[in-house]
Amino acid sequence: MSTPVNLDNIRQAPKVLLHDHLDGGLRPQTVVDLARESGYSGLPHDDADDLARWFVTAADSGSLERYLETFAHTVGVMQTRDALFRVAAEAAEDLADDGVVYAEVRYAPELFQEQGLTLDEIVQAVQDGFREGERRAEAAGKRIRIGTLLCAMRQNARSTEIANLAIRYRDAQVVGFDIAGPEAGFPPTRNLDAFEYLRQQNAHFTIHAGEAFGLPSIWEAIQHCGAERLGHGVRIVDDIKVDDDGTVHLGRLASYVRDRRIPLEMCPSSNLQTGAVSALADHPIGLLAKLRFRVTVNTDNRLMSHCSMSSEFAALHEAFGYSWEEFQWFTVNAMKSAFIGFDERLEIINEQIKPKYSDMLA
Repeated sequence: MSTPVNLDNIRQAPKVLLHDHLDGGLRPQTVVDLARESGYSGLPHDDADDLARWFVTAADSGSLERYLETFAHTVGVMQTRDALFRVAAEAAEDLADDGVVYAEVRYAPELFQEQGLTLDEIVQAVQDGFREGERRAEAAGKRIRIGTLLCAMRQNARSTEIANLAIRYRDAQVVGFDIAGPEAGFPPTRNLDAFEYLRQQNAHFTIHAGEAFGLPSIWEAIQHCGAERLGHGVRIVDDIKVDDDGTVHLGRLASYVRDRRIPLEMCPSSNLQTGAVSALADHPIGLLAKLRFRVTVNTDNRLMSHCSMSSEFAALHEAFGYSWEEFQWFTVNAMKSAFIGFDERLEIINEQIKPKYSDMLA
């Protein structure tokens, strides 16, 4: 008889996370501590519990722009080397404690220069923090590996500079590049020079596309920029028609995404908060998984969405009836899509993922 599907058991299952923002995953108490240490006076609450509730409420507005405003506070307290180190180390610990065995955590270095840190100092502090967090997790009996994605903010003009930074640290577990920030008015093609450079360097990149903006954003990200993965990609469903009798018709872009096995970094709770979908049961992940797109499940911003990989799986279990078989499929999909070497991905799948899910399914 298979293991019962509940939150505690889901926490024990190995999970893989591809879309998680460092500045969206702080512990509430850490935000309070860092604000006090740095003299940051902008927090709406000084109590960690009250602050945690405020973040979720503010992020629940149904607007991507309002959702992104919550980051002013987390970014505001992450302007020193020690703060970046602490946040990165705790992120690795928290993810490992939730059963995540491999995670790609992303952030935009350009956001943390208000007090004079150089881009290199920022990256080094975060990488040192991740390594420390991995060591602490191992000491606690948990195994996790963190790969870093460096983001350029699409409303700024520093994408080529950040792409160069990602290449400089590619041998220090910076595994790829991304562009983030508001989609409307800032199409992926504004950053073509950066993507061309990355392709020349045989480097990996994903692009936030198809979250608040529709199919043109996805099309540009793939066909103009060469994105290997889509950050969110939820609006690909706009290119799929389902008849009353259940017959499914895929448009040319949706067919291309499925045929090419382009991974979708789907973030269900976050999509609810930003208004991309109105209810979890209506989330396109249900249809896209049924049609066997390369769907992965992710947290996006654990603080703002008050979520974890385990809570996301539990919510999908409630909404769609998913069980260990689907959870294993999502997890293997994500590991196949990671920006690390083939042998490394295969080792994690065969040694850490499949044996545990076999036990869960037995």
